[in-house]
Amino acid sequence: MTTAVLPLRFQIGARTLLTIPRRLERVAWSLDGVLDDRSPPVPQLAADADGYLFTSIPEKLEAEIDRTGLTGFVRQRYMRHYTDLAAGHDAWMSGMSANARSSLKRKRKKLLQHPEGLAIRSFRTAAELAEFQLLARPLAALTYQERLLGSGLPDDDRFKRRTALLASEDSVRAWLMTLGGRPIAYLWCAAEGDTLRYDYVGHDPALSEWSPGTVLHAAALEELFAKARFKRFDFTEGEGQHKRQFATGGVPCVDLLLLRSTIANRATLGALRYFDGGLGVLKRIADRPGLSALAKRVRRA
Repeated sequence: MTTAVLPLRFQIGARTLLTIPRRLERVAWSLDGVLDDRSPPVPQLAADADGYLFTSIPEKLEAEIDRTGLTGFVRQRYMRHYTDLAAGHDAWMSGMSANARSSLKRKRKKLLQHPEGLAIRSFRTAAELAEFQLLARPLAALTYQERLLGSGLPDDDRFKRRTALLASEDSVRAWLMTLGGRPIAYLWCAAEGDTLRYDYVGHDPALSEWSPGTVLHAAALEELFAKARFKRFDFTEGEGQHKRQFATGGVPCVDLLLLRSTIANRATLGALRYFDGGLGVLKRIADRPGLSALAKRVRRA
């Protein structure tokens, strides 16, 4: 774990309004650690570091984090969702609600009937993944993950070398959906032990109404159930409708930001706290009947 400059985001939905850079030690719980209540090692804070960003702390372990000389707060609370791949595809499908199963079948049928012709490919070897990179990168540049979050599929040499290494260890999987040969959705996942992580995902925003990302993810999970190489699929941090729909389990977790108590850091924390608190109030208001559609338009504006 090394200190890195990370942007603290003032964010509404997928849209970032402002970022404040801080030098942080990021300490992340793996899914195995979350399930086993096993904490990762916490490095000593470097002299030039502003603080820590702890992600996916199981809620019940939050109070055990040492806050000596630091101040901060919980930035988000969420369920760390995962899918048990040992359960089998039929059990996974039957575990969904009838509405969720019907919706997924309808979305898949709609895409299969698209006049341009649907195809889904999976990639696992180094050569296959090099091809995947060439096909998926132009699509990644269009996605909101890249344009708004800066988390699209990377294209640097370091990522390509990492992908090749993971492929040599059978520790990476990727999937690509095309219409008429044109990429419209991708999924790239690295393994941590026998757990496959939800790392990079995106779809063509012009085709959002066709739900290509959801259909692709369902196809990827179906393949993972059949191959039995991995035991779990980890949806990592954060919430999302498809995560709740596809998961078979979850653990309540928090992201905790702790900074040294300097004037600049206290001002940053104060601004973030008020911003996050204001968003919480707006979300509660938006949940009232008749206002949800307006809230969606505001987030996309």
